[in-house]
Amino acid sequence: MKTTGTRLLASFAVLLCLAAAASAREAAPVYKDPQALIDARVEDLLGRMTLEEKIAQITTVWTEKNAILTARGQFDSAKARQLYPAGIGQFGRPSDLQEAGSALQTPFRDERDTVELINAIQRHALTQTRLGIPVLFHEEGLHGYAARNATSFPQSIALASSWDPQLLERIFTVVAREIRARGVQQVLAPVVDVARDPRWGRIEETYGEDPYLVSELGVAVVRGFQGESLPLAPDRVLVTLKHMTGHGQPESGTNVGPASISERVLRTTFFPPFAAAIKRGNAQAVMASYNEIDGIPSHANRWLLQDILRGEMGFQGAVVSDYFAIEELIKVHQLESDGVHAAARALNAGVDIDLPDGKSFSLLPQALQQGLVTQQRIDEAVRRMLRLKFLAGMFESPYADAKRAVAITGNAEARALALEAARKSVVLLKNDGTLPLRAQSLQTLAVIGPNAARVDLGGYSNVPRQTVSVLDVIRTKVGSRVKVTYAEGVRLTDSGDWYTDEVTLADPAANRRLIAEAVAVAKGADSVVLVIGGTSAVFREAWATNHLGDRDELGLIGEQQELADAIFALGKPVTVVLINGQPLSIPEVVEKANALVEGWYAGQEGGTALADILFGDANPGGKLPVTIARSVGQLPMYYAQKPSAHRGYHFDSKEPLFPFGFGLSYTTFEIGTPRLSAAQIGTNGTVDVSVDVRNTGALAGDEVVQLYVRDVVSSVTRPLKELKGFRRVSLQPGAATTVTFKLGSDELGFWNEAMKFAVEPGEFTISAGANSVDLKSATLVVAQ
Repeated sequence: MKTTGTRLLASFAVLLCLAAAASAREAAPVYKDPQALIDARVEDLLGRMTLEEKIAQITTVWTEKNAILTARGQFDSAKARQLYPAGIGQFGRPSDLQEAGSALQTPFRDERDTVELINAIQRHALTQTRLGIPVLFHEEGLHGYAARNATSFPQSIALASSWDPQLLERIFTVVAREIRARGVQQVLAPVVDVARDPRWGRIEETYGEDPYLVSELGVAVVRGFQGESLPLAPDRVLVTLKHMTGHGQPESGTNVGPASISERVLRTTFFPPFAAAIKRGNAQAVMASYNEIDGIPSHANRWLLQDILRGEMGFQGAVVSDYFAIEELIKVHQLESDGVHAAARALNAGVDIDLPDGKSFSLLPQALQQGLVTQQRIDEAVRRMLRLKFLAGMFESPYADAKRAVAITGNAEARALALEAARKSVVLLKNDGTLPLRAQSLQTLAVIGPNAARVDLGGYSNVPRQTVSVLDVIRTKVGSRVKVTYAEGVRLTDSGDWYTDEVTLADPAANRRLIAEAVAVAKGADSVVLVIGGTSAVFREAWATNHLGDRDELGLIGEQQELADAIFALGKPVTVVLINGQPLSIPEVVEKANALVEGWYAGQEGGTALADILFGDANPGGKLPVTIARSVGQLPMYYAQKPSAHRGYHFDSKEPLFPFGFGLSYTTFEIGTPRLSAAQIGTNGTVDVSVDVRNTGALAGDEVVQLYVRDVVSSVTRPLKELKGFRRVSLQPGAATTVTFKLGSDELGFWNEAMKFAVEPGEFTISAGANSVDLKSATLVVAQ
């Protein structure tokens, strides 16, 4: 936070810039002077704007974009002047085609088409509108630019399994470059929701269940997108943190459901990733969430968006509405009776721009006339959106270069990084020695399953330049040395994908015929690779009542369990590979499989990465970012449980199927007991924790050293353990290293009974290990 003196100096400098330019306002406006301070440029421009021009800056064009395009999809300046005489503030997803259906079935705009459209719109904005304010463009970039030909990296839950912030920063530096090259300045990512319900179709979009892990990875992603400083460099984009907040633990696991979460849990679990991305990453946009908390939807929640976000977290940027969320204050939450009151409620709560079409905020002049909002609050929202445009350098560099966009999109560097990311994201969950497969020991290998020959990239994907399936790479890898046979086994769907509303599950009778064919194929093999899991057509974002995506169960979709049972019954070695977005509760498969690999949606190079893991050309080192429940009846199931949680069940286990942080390797590691630099510290003190790790196996590999803290006795109940540090290390056979963590008030404190963040004197258990269960501990005493 700036000091009062610094603020006064900055304000004085702004006044000087404005005064110096007053006599020549029309000849050389301050807002067009790249040497002027951004605040001065914003105030100068704001002072020149009409109410209509201001409203244009806090509204968006998306579903109505075809109204300003020709039949061939080219921008029509005359139509834009007629329909948007006050200009266009923001334009959504310029790479997509409205009313064209699925991007997986109908190709959307490529690099040249997108750049052509964006440049034409910018040219119109700069030369055909009164003030020449450029248009801010936004796109999706959850795990790669969601546009045609762009590089598709592993889905977020897979990237979280890498436990590698440096990797994520490198990935999103590439993603930012591909997005900005087409002329787009803002990305609606990352998702920093803490996710604690595997029924929720958007859990794949998150970095898992733990606030510390999500915070560290979220900060890395923000730095990748935006860089280390502002204004933006020419190859960076502004981020939008999603979704503020509680979105990741909805009632019944259904999207947009109420978040029945207390203030203390919000502060402990759900707020920290946003605070970290704002304070350490300098995030400049935050998207409010669809859900309600304690009866107040986030888009109407002053406490959330003003007191917490701006007051406590010090956020200075713009609050962005989620798509149609202001309208949902009427249609879903039944909080307001008409659009004027809904728009006023959202604006007054702290929302600064209406996505995706501005139909609500276009009513703000009526709200102003009725006294529901003030001109000051409208100006405040406009000021924040203009500031983003200046931070993005749009007044100086509004245009994109199509040749450069083509050259850097999906290039060799990006493809190599996608492969590295996929390899590091794979989690080995079980292995009795069957893996790695050895081509010289096999004559026939059966590759079976609905996900063996198809590539599913997960939600918010498009069509990259190339993809490769597990089956394709296995065949290439073994060549003529091994006979590779294949059977689909079952089909997951007969129609539909992530984009389409209607999805039809495959016919069970037809699937049982496919199972019989798969069994016949598997009978002739020495070993079986069974590639099963999920599909983004079924488990996905449920963005409407006619576009559902959540599940009320955690098992395999369709007849996959029947397929697995039939293959296991043959008595052959079976390696199960999961390709999915939903953490699956499949205890029967875990019990019977010889080896189990969690591949998630591994991106465009996922087929190569998984085949490399299967044959030992890469050593798995990923760790689960979520706890995997044994059954849906155990939910909510996450590792940071309170002492009274999960007492037990009659006739069943209370233990998860796999714990948080779990993952195996082809080599072995020994992690030592944590060593403390001091046995006792004060409440404001710090302690260094050193942990030795050694590769005790015969292969080079990666291990993730995880550090957990427990406050043994506290004035309010605390989790039995909380992640407070981690480090992924690579070690050669026999090599060792020491990882050091620092613990202080941020790691030892909590929100006490008075709802104040404090460190209480007492005993703390400091634990280290390879997962959240297998730990070695030391004791730290915190004295008054």
